[in-house]
Parts: sequence; C-alpha cells; structure tokens
Amino acid sequence: MTTLVNIIGVMAIARSPLVAIDCPDPGALARFYGALLDWEVDVSAERASVCDGDGRCISFHRVADYAPPTWPSQERPQQMHLDMLVDDLDAAEAAAVDLGATRHPDQPDTSFRIFLDPAGHPFCLCLN
Repeated sequence: MTTLVNIIGVMAIARSPLVAIDCPDPGALARFYGALLDWEVDVSAERASVCDGDGRCISFHRVADYAPPTWPSQERPQQMHLDMLVDDLDAAEAAAVDLGATRHPDQPDTSFRIFLDPAGHPFCLCLN
C-alpha cells in the first residue's frame, strides 16, 4: 500500500501504536481482556498488558484516584473505547458477562452491543 508519506519520501516516526487504559487494578483488567481476547497476560506492580503474539497489545496503567466514565453522559466522557469483532453477539455477550463485563442499558443499534469492563470502561462487541 502506497501512502502519501511514502510518496514524498518521509518515513514514519513511530509504528505499532499501543493502547494504554487507565484503571484502578491493572492486573484484574488485563486478566479480563486476556480472557475475552484469548491473549497472553503480563502483570507487574503498576502496569499490566495483554498481547496477541503478533505485536498487538493493550496496556493497563494504575491510577490511584480513577473514576470511570459516565457514558453516555458527558459528566466524565468515555475518553476511549475498544470495538471488538465477533461472529455471534449472543454467545459473545454471555462469555463477556461471565468474565465480569456488564451490559450497558443504552443499546442504540442491533449490529453491536455496548458493555462496561470491570473498571467501568465502555467497549463494544460488533458483528463481524
């Protein structure tokens, strides 16, 4: 794939971006997403991560006074969220809830479902 950056001869400064999520308990949230995605979990004292083995990772950082978003209210905006593809919404919902997710009461569409992870971050399971 040719990009404008390649055409004009400028090389990227960085690559392989990492999503970092603030939370009160990095290990717990890493274990949740590790089980949800079937990714490897790595936990240290203040940080944790999940990785797929191909370089894609999500990192979780401890924040002492963490306050979860209040989405859809803008009192404390969601700040970020993850969309993950699934083949069967009902089966994926059951598995996510078993892992500790909570289905959000606001469900504006039938092609995806909105959940809150154990730290209160919204995420979506979307039909593939």
